[in-house]
Amino acid sequence: MKKYALVTGGSRGIGRAISIQLASMGYHVLINYKSNTEEAQKTLNKIIENGGEGQLLQFDVENTNEINAALNAWIEQHPEAYIEVLVNNAGIRKDNLFFWMTDDEWNQVINTNLNSVFYVTRFLIKYMLNKKYGRVINIVSLSGLNGRSGQVNYAAAKAGIIGLTKSLALEAAKKNVTVNAIAPGFIETDMTKDLNQDELKKIIPMGRFGKPDEVAELAGFLASGKASYITGQIISIGGGL
Repeated sequence: MKKYALVTGGSRGIGRAISIQLASMGYHVLINYKSNTEEAQKTLNKIIENGGEGQLLQFDVENTNEINAALNAWIEQHPEAYIEVLVNNAGIRKDNLFFWMTDDEWNQVINTNLNSVFYVTRFLIKYMLNKKYGRVINIVSLSGLNGRSGQVNYAAAKAGIIGLTKSLALEAAKKNVTVNAIAPGFIETDMTKDLNQDELKKIIPMGRFGKPDEVAELAGFLASGKASYITGQIISIGGGL
């Protein structure tokens, strides 16, 4: 029977790498994106080139109406299937010092990074619980664990996901549904391209930024049966930070 996985924000960066990784494990990957169809199609093309299967699934992770419409439509088309792996990866940065942070900078980051995890997971986890199998993998950040100047909004959102991860893991454990989070450090993606790599490498013990594929390998492990006794964990991948 075909297995399905959904990756939010799957069009670029870490989301693209995870989508490709899950497809290589035999999953039919639903690549969620908000507006950049061209980049989402590149992810799908790469999956197909590697012999995998996938499809694009457009919706705004902040909008419960769009989420419900897109996922309900998918379920109607696949009545015998369910999405057994969910990777909550969609996220944005709107960095500013706290004193100058605007309402929009706060709300956009909280809505996209934190509220989206609640909305999408709430919709899908009932199917995992009913089937007594599922994997929820949340992409957080070392900022959510340690804090970072200029990222009060981002760190607060990621810290919120960490609390959600640990609590939901307790609720879902008896139904064989695991809930874990990956906390990347500095990874080479569009989200970090504006950062001063030369300066930041000085504080990273391994002396380099990570690669999206390195995060994807960990996500693949957590999605697999090999991680069946791991839940409620926040696993850092930051070169020693």
